[in-house]
Amino acid sequence: MKILIKNGRVIDPANRIDRPADVLIDRTTIQRTADSIILKEPHEVIDASGCLVLPGLIDMHVHFREPGREDQETIIGGSIVAAKGGYTSVCTMPNTTPVIDNQALVRFIKLEADNGPINVHPIATITKGAQGVEISEMGELVKAGAVGFSDDGRPVMNSLVMRRALEYSRMFDTPIITHSVDISLTEEGVMNEGINSVLLGLKGIPREAEEVMIARDVILTRLAKGRLHVAHISSRGSADIIRRAKEEGIDVTCETAPHFFALTDAAVAKHLSMAKMNPPLRTEDDRLAMIEGLRSGVIDVIATDHAPHLSNEKMQEIAYAPFGIVGLETAVPLIISILVKEHGFPYIDAFSKVTSNPARILKLEAGTLSEGSIADITIINPDKKVRIDEKFITSKCKNTPFLGMELYGSVECTICNGQVVYRKK
Repeated sequence: MKILIKNGRVIDPANRIDRPADVLIDRTTIQRTADSIILKEPHEVIDASGCLVLPGLIDMHVHFREPGREDQETIIGGSIVAAKGGYTSVCTMPNTTPVIDNQALVRFIKLEADNGPINVHPIATITKGAQGVEISEMGELVKAGAVGFSDDGRPVMNSLVMRRALEYSRMFDTPIITHSVDISLTEEGVMNEGINSVLLGLKGIPREAEEVMIARDVILTRLAKGRLHVAHISSRGSADIIRRAKEEGIDVTCETAPHFFALTDAAVAKHLSMAKMNPPLRTEDDRLAMIEGLRSGVIDVIATDHAPHLSNEKMQEIAYAPFGIVGLETAVPLIISILVKEHGFPYIDAFSKVTSNPARILKLEAGTLSEGSIADITIINPDKKVRIDEKFITSKCKNTPFLGMELYGSVECTICNGQVVYRKK
């Protein structure tokens, strides 16, 4: 059965296409994109009038908690949530229990995901046990299906270990994805160090804790001639370091999360632990720097860092509550409301950060609407408003500071491998 998507506005950042067109899907592939397609044979028609027709969105940084914390999220459950958010591919971070540092666990994630609606690509640990001491068996992990390496949640503090990881991963042309923080500077902080942390009487995390590790890892990448991807940057200083590295020709890319271009540390006073994340929300200047970095191309990717936590875990005193918020279902509304409608981003530039760019960095066969490519497609109505409430958030966990907001950008349909995996009712 063929699927014909009609009357939509096709946005394909990989091919720099932004025009009205129809898209024809034949089984699992995109057969044709044209101004007007008429079929006589039996087919399903999806009317995309008033909607954007995009490559399936890619999130290269999520936490699905399985194995170990299936009460918070599972691979299948998280995949269903991702499909509702418009994502057809996600990359799961390895800081589970146990951590993903061997072939068996990588294969477990792949096998579980085979029963779900979308593509799940495991990220494996840089070091065994994510302890920062001994490099993981990278070749075996790549063979099993890992697409990158990260000790996310923990930095690799030992510079020699990080150098060797960058050198060794070159053999497999896979990125090292860093959680950049010098833990000696965090001192059990819970939010950004600044005027708001002083007013609230909370321990702060200085932006320099992030920036000093990014600077170190950039220098090590230059030395090792490796591939570095910096996760969830949050400060102007971080963006400046990465910009200079790119100007010098160092192979470094980076991501930021929607909450870093949507909120500041002032949100902590209102939302308390629901606004607690690592790295923390920063200042208005840092927020604007994330937007500037996305516009200029210094920041390559928008990744949600989707991190579910149960309400009884989050609703503690802020010092004891875990870091992190859910983000798969709020990402599209935040991209459209803030980047496109408020700051004038062209759709093709905003959505390159969640389609072609992550696909290029991770070397995934995704992120494009080219004829003959896999039929991963997301249909979004950019002018329809959605209200972010507990009914809207279908994840097991509702830990987000965006509850109560009304935003533009409704995901109407998600198609993965030629199959409709989500359709808005």
